[in-house]
Amino acid sequence: MTDERAPGLILHPPGGGTAFHFDPGALCLELLTTGAPAPYTRYETLHRPADLAGWLPQSRLGLPYEAVRISDEQLAGIRTLRDALWRLAATRAGGGAPGLLDSGRSAGAGGTADDYAVLNRAAALPPLAPQIAPDGTPAPPLPGDGAQLASTVARDAIALFTGPYAERVRECGAHNCHLLFVDTSRPGRRRWCSMERCGNRHKVRALRARREQAE
Repeated sequence: MTDERAPGLILHPPGGGTAFHFDPGALCLELLTTGAPAPYTRYETLHRPADLAGWLPQSRLGLPYEAVRISDEQLAGIRTLRDALWRLAATRAGGGAPGLLDSGRSAGAGGTADDYAVLNRAAALPPLAPQIAPDGTPAPPLPGDGAQLASTVARDAIALFTGPYAERVRECGAHNCHLLFVDTSRPGRRRWCSMERCGNRHKVRALRARREQAE
């Protein structure tokens, strides 16, 4: 599930801007960088199976572009899973209760029993099969399909939401940034999606405010 050694993603802000490094701390949260449900549908990047295949080598999976066969139907299923995960993770980040919900009832800021059902259905299918190389190191999984990829992501999400970091799902502290991450740092005080981006911007604004007060 979580892996502090993972390099994270290089994100390119919509409409241009400087690329920045973002490590959300879990595979399932990496998928959330590909788009989101309303009102953020304008950030959708998964328009074709090839778009999802292009995400594979950037993710924690580190798989080659051609490692997973993805049909149009499976792509739609992964987008549905991603949107459910986004609502559930956003609820966690906002302090919403993750307990059992009445069917269809909203949980805090978002996430319903239906979203949990989407997650469980995906996880019930076989995941990508792990492999080991002759030297004892991890090897790329056997070629799989989009349903197996969805199961792998869903199982990672369940491990996150039911594990020791369940209460550390956070939203970036910047007022105009909605990236979600799990804080795997030892002190548990991470505030920003990335110090390269929102963290540095906060420092610059704070420094400017102190200078203005001193004048």
